[in-house]
Amino acid sequence: MVEFRLEDSDKHEKADKKREDLKGKVLDLRNLVNYAEGTVASRMIISRKAGNITLFSFDENEGLSEHTAPYDAVVTILEGECEVWIAGQTQRMKDGETIIFPANVPHALSAITKFKMSLTMIRE
Repeated sequence: MVEFRLEDSDKHEKADKKREDLKGKVLDLRNLVNYAEGTVASRMIISRKAGNITLFSFDENEGLSEHTAPYDAVVTILEGECEVWIAGQTQRMKDGETIIFPANVPHALSAITKFKMSLTMIRE
């Protein structure tokens, strides 16, 4: 069982406030998540029961290992290049391109260069 702590509540409230501050403004999504050397960074910009929109930055040669998700996921490359694998098929993607990872189908991705992406997941 996870213990509820005040700092957890404060942390979620601060994240919610930051997301609220984005509403009604013109945004350049590329500027909302920064690169972190040797790792993957993320920032959720919408979080609802119906789905999420999360921004990711990947350092060169970083990636996400093969996995599945119970919902379709829409990935749009914001800058840089990566390779994606869907059910064993490899495709190269660059900024401005979008792909839909089908629900329950194994997929993965890997950075060719540093890259940023937007992930939209709508739950049924």
